[in-house]
Amino acid sequence: MQIFENKTVYFTSLGCSKNLVDSQVMLGHLGLNGYRFAEGPSDAEVIVVNTCSFIEAAKVESIDTILELADYKEKGVCKALVVAGCMAQRYSQSLEEELPEVDLIIGTGEYPKIATLLRTFEEGNLDKKSHVEIPKFIHTEFDPRINTSPGYMAWLKISEGCNRNCTFCIIPTLRGRLRSRSVDSLVSESQNLCRDGVRELNLISQDLSDYGVDLDEDNNLYQLLDQLSDVAGADWIRLFYFYPDELSDEIIKLIAEKKNICSYLDMPVQHFSDAVLKRMNRKITGEEILERVEKLREINPGIVLRTSIIVGFPGETEEDFEKLLAGVQKARFNHLGIFRYSDEEQTPAYRLNNKVPQEVIEERFDRLHEVQSEIARELNEEFLGKTVEVLIEGEHEETNLLIKGRHQGQAPDIDGNVLINDTDGKALSVGDIVKVKVNEVLGYDLIGELVSSED
Repeated sequence: MQIFENKTVYFTSLGCSKNLVDSQVMLGHLGLNGYRFAEGPSDAEVIVVNTCSFIEAAKVESIDTILELADYKEKGVCKALVVAGCMAQRYSQSLEEELPEVDLIIGTGEYPKIATLLRTFEEGNLDKKSHVEIPKFIHTEFDPRINTSPGYMAWLKISEGCNRNCTFCIIPTLRGRLRSRSVDSLVSESQNLCRDGVRELNLISQDLSDYGVDLDEDNNLYQLLDQLSDVAGADWIRLFYFYPDELSDEIIKLIAEKKNICSYLDMPVQHFSDAVLKRMNRKITGEEILERVEKLREINPGIVLRTSIIVGFPGETEEDFEKLLAGVQKARFNHLGIFRYSDEEQTPAYRLNNKVPQEVIEERFDRLHEVQSEIARELNEEFLGKTVEVLIEGEHEETNLLIKGRHQGQAPDIDGNVLINDTDGKALSVGDIVKVKVNEVLGYDLIGELVSSED
């Protein structure tokens, strides 16, 4: 029997922001059950690793983190090492066999049970180590949640799971079928977050564009965005993972019309070659993607677009890659995440022939990166001389002479920053939204000076 004398817990959350929200809900449930949060693993009786296993690099990071933190069972006070999240869901049996240091394995649909499972473990009554079922849970506004992000921002998970079945993606297996939260639930949670000081709501899911298709006609993305825009204190609302095939003029216009919905859209396209898109099971052509981009900029000039691209998908020929380059050059995305294809078992793409050699994938990655870097630099230079609203995040990590923030076209953690080199003697606080005149471009960052309200 393990007795938690101080009920201290240390959390490490790996992978995406959706996984982070799950961690925050687990922290909420543990907090309600008397757990205190340790600043470091050496002081924690319970250590939780919320893992990712989307691609090979994520799996390696998850295993390395588990092994590193397992050492605290010897050199710290750890009595229970918990592995949760996507790796737990995908490889529970292997984890049991190969990592005996792990005491409890919790799948992606069972994480709200963490406090109950730990109590059973503490009492010595745990009948099995792995608790992994078909994922069906999604949290609501009634679940406790501790927002560990900076107090001015929060991730708002509007749905869980995915119905798309892209051939390269393991997510439907790990997260289950789509299940959306109601508009009322999301508005209520947003109100709670904003009352606590949140000014920026970042809407996330596996597939934002499918939100509400599993609910009634009153729960759809238009209704959600329309009502969220009326939440007091929600100054910035940002949309992630909106697939282009579902992008309607109605939604584009709403984004353009609502002042507090950021003119920013994360729109995963993955490729521009029709042949590759078909093998990916994407229900769109390269030309149709370009038409959506053109429509976005026609209705909302100046909108900032982010996308993700996979290079080296099985069967990708040099001609396919040239079409990809041409599409990227024509679309001119502000931000672009490039992923090297990762051959993942349990996905249909794993069984596809004509794998692209790794050295070719690397070469194509470099070519695309070079093209996109030039596009990003040119688009950033369009901000020169303009005044933008900037959300203050604090001092720059490397010097206290610069204040760091983001404008509406820069998402947290993944895009660049605005660096303020002249505050005109004014003290700025984290979470303030101020006006900054851009006077220099530095890589993916912008540099500018504070503009007084009188200017």
